Amino acid sequence: MRRTARLALADITPLRTSPHYRRVWFGQTVSSIGQQMTAVAVSVQVYALTDSPFATGLVGLFSFVPLVVFGLYGGAVADTVDRRKLGLWGAAGLSLLSAALAAQALLGTGQVAVLYAVVSLQAVCFSVSSPARSSMIPKLVTAQQLPAANALATVSMNLGLTVGPLLGGVLIGAGGYQAAYLVDTVAFAATLYAMWRLPSMRPDGVRKGRASVLEGLRFLRDRPNLRMSFLADLAAMIFGMPRALFPAIAVGFYGGDARTVGLLVAAPAVGALLGALFSGWVGRVHRHGLAVVFAVLAWGTAIAGFGLVRHLWLGLALLAAAGCADTVSMIFRNTIMQAAAPDDMRGRLQGVFIVVVAGGPRLGDFESGSVAQLTSPAFSAVSGGLACVVAMLLLTARRPGFVRYDARHPTP
Repeated sequence: MRRTARLALADITPLRTSPHYRRVWFGQTVSSIGQQMTAVAVSVQVYALTDSPFATGLVGLFSFVPLVVFGLYGGAVADTVDRRKLGLWGAAGLSLLSAALAAQALLGTGQVAVLYAVVSLQAVCFSVSSPARSSMIPKLVTAQQLPAANALATVSMNLGLTVGPLLGGVLIGAGGYQAAYLVDTVAFAATLYAMWRLPSMRPDGVRKGRASVLEGLRFLRDRPNLRMSFLADLAAMIFGMPRALFPAIAVGFYGGDARTVGLLVAAPAVGALLGALFSGWVGRVHRHGLAVVFAVLAWGTAIAGFGLVRHLWLGLALLAAAGCADTVSMIFRNTIMQAAAPDDMRGRLQGVFIVVVAGGPRLGDFESGSVAQLTSPAFSAVSGGLACVVAMLLLTARRPGFVRYDARHPTP
């Protein structure tokens, strides 16, 4: 049983063998939970101030635009400076902004414009520092440990997505918005400490002057395996993202209410977390491109099935399966990017990754909502899942070499 557990559960070797990675992972997990608490608190506070779903929805727009704009810029900066310092300053900025949110809540001077401004600045700090933090990982663990390290990163991210909103709701109910903001402010101490303890993390082969964003995009254009890893994710998110359909499906399929919507939203995150926790097998897979293809096909198939069923628990199970498949895809896509890209390009590619991860689901919301408006939520979910499958098959036919990508001989 112990051997089976070692083979099935997430490989924690990077946490055991690398103190630097262990501190970074722990700090990222704690701050991720805190940031999700703050995200819930901001949305609830905006709605309380405006009583407007539209005003609440604008919170996402005010964070999305800086993520896209500064994500590429942050990646270029990360390829020219000490990544440790960039991560440190980014975490410090996020901590100060959470403190500012706590101050406005404590003083009772909440203004929607102030909340929008702070959310935008938070997105700037995150998008500038996140490529630097992600680009450090190949220097903190061995090449053989990269899949395990990326699996642990998805555990960290999904712990934030699942635990953070729950704790945020509890704290808001017990102590008001300021309680969530204050806990988030303190939580950044773990990341600040982890960044402080790191050695200098300047990129290999760094040149004087600025790293060009366009140079990074040209590099990606001429590297088919790296390009395919991004296109695969876009195919999954644009065509197979059913998030915008959840309110209509909760009522139309299951006769539910807001609690049903909450279950639908949580199901993919729960599946993703389980997929990351039981990821001990990923280190034994060498055909990473083939694994990405199968994971995206599984995502699309699960979403199409979700659009067909009318039993709540079966629908939740299919969404959880889709979330698990997305975790597998993310693990291997991240590993391909970190292993196949030269160190002085990793920051810019991580910037592109942020844009894809942030932009793909938003485009998916628009696609699924538009199709549902013209047809029905059921047709939108089923057709979107099938379109994802078809798009992935067409991409694979266009670039068959991607399925032969071997982690033992990484080629971009």
